[in-house]
Parts: sequence; structure tokens; C-alpha cells
Amino acid sequence: MIFSKIRRVLGDIYLVFVLIFLYAPIATLVILSFNTSKSRNRWGGFTLDWYSELFKSATIMSAFRNTLVIAFLSALIATIIGTVAAIGINNMRKVPKTVVMAINNIPMLNADIVTGISLMLGFIAFGISLGFKTILISHITFNIPYVLLSVMPKLKQMERVTYEAALDLGATPLTAFFRVVFPDIFPGVISGFLLAFTMSLDDFIITHFTKGAGINTISTLVYSEVRRGIKPSLYALSTIIFGTVLILLIVSNIAQNKINKKIRGNKREKEICKYNDCDEPALCGGIVRMRQK
Repeated sequence: MIFSKIRRVLGDIYLVFVLIFLYAPIATLVILSFNTSKSRNRWGGFTLDWYSELFKSATIMSAFRNTLVIAFLSALIATIIGTVAAIGINNMRKVPKTVVMAINNIPMLNADIVTGISLMLGFIAFGISLGFKTILISHITFNIPYVLLSVMPKLKQMERVTYEAALDLGATPLTAFFRVVFPDIFPGVISGFLLAFTMSLDDFIITHFTKGAGINTISTLVYSEVRRGIKPSLYALSTIIFGTVLILLIVSNIAQNKINKKIRGNKREKEICKYNDCDEPALCGGIVRMRQK
């Protein structure tokens, strides 16, 4: 008993140190974005001047706009392609599915610098000039595997008989997909989109090799500013991005919890109807909900 308590306390202390190690730099960055002094070693007072300077800087706002547009478009396109690919892979036989999923894992296990140089050489070989479109294509390329891994588990949990029943009742394959399949895999699709969006926001190495001249994202702009000294306005920009991503994750988790509660409630109603040998699941489910209230 004593050893178990000691182990639990040590585990809690270890977790606290890990959280401090992860979030202390972010907290420092947020504090510096409100610091009047440009020095990182001295607190000069509270100010919002760096935020106003941020929105006045054409260079920073251009990089910020490029980052958001690339992240959103690449995440959206990768989500569509990844979802369609996941459905196709899920319907494959066991051996081809295993081979395709192994190939899908290669870009995630591969070093970013190898992927970035490979994409750069590929664009040059095909005569494609480096710029906005090459960054977008590159981000779509490395985002698709993450979407696949988010959608595949939801497809495995889905009951195929519901899709086939919809077809038997006269629904077209497209209608059956959007009415039956898509609602079941929607949490995985949203998770894949958010993961792809954050991965695109965070990327530097692949963007650095495929961006060409005349275009910058936040990561490449910060890299170029390091040699001359980072401006505090970039701290303000990083704080805004961190806050935005944090809000998106909170909203996503709340929505996911609501969906999971609804799914658990529907499963509970089906189990009760099956136990009572009920031929009217809707009626039985309504009675269950009334009793719960």
C-alpha cells in the first residue's frame, strides 16, 4: 500500500515536470508578447503595442495570410482525398490493405528533410517553379497520411449492414454515403482535418525547401528573423496562433464528447430494445429517454 502511494506520488511529480517542460516556453512567449521592453531578461511593463505593430507590418501579415490560406486549403483538400482513400482502402482485401497502410506510414516515419528535398527535386524535374502552389501541393502530400489514420478507425467501427440496408431501401450510393456512412465517420474526418491544419501551421522544413523566392510563411519568416534578432511582434503573432489552435481544440473536444454521448445513448437504446425483443426501436428508445428524464 505504501509503495503504491509512493509510486503514484512520483508519477504525479513526473507528470508535473513534463507539463512544465512542455508549456513553460509557451507561457514565456505569451508573457514576452505583453512586455514593453525588447529585452527577454527584463520586464518593462504591460503593453499591447506589439500587437498593434503586428497588424501594421505588411511582411508579417503577408506571411500570416499565406500560412492560414495554405493550412486551410491543404487540410481541406487532404481531408477530402484522405477520406475517399480511406473508404477505398477499407474495402480492400487483407493483404493489399496491409501493404497500402504500410506505404501510408512511410511519409510519417521518414525525416522531413528527406521529404522536403525529394519534393523540391520532383518539382524541379517536372519544370514547376517553386512558389505558393508547390508549398500547397507539398502540404497536401504530407497531410493525407494523417487524415487516413484518423478516418480508418471510424470506418472499422461502422456497421456495414446499415449502408447495405440503405441501398436495399432504394437510396443511391451517394445518398447512402452522406446519410449513413458520413455521420458515423464524421468525428474522424474532423479530427483528421484539425490534425492536418495544425501540422501545416507547424511545418518549416518542407516549406523551406519548396517555397521558392518571394513568399514566406510564419515559420520561414521567423527563421529568417532569427539571424537579425526576433521582433517582439512575432511573439504576439505566435500568441495569437497558439490561442486560436487552443480554442479550436477545445471546441472540437466538446463537440466530440457530445457526439460520443449521443452514440452511447443510441447503443444503449438498441441494447434495451434487443433485450426486450422489441419490434419498434424508435418507440422503445423514446420510452427509455422519458424514463431517464
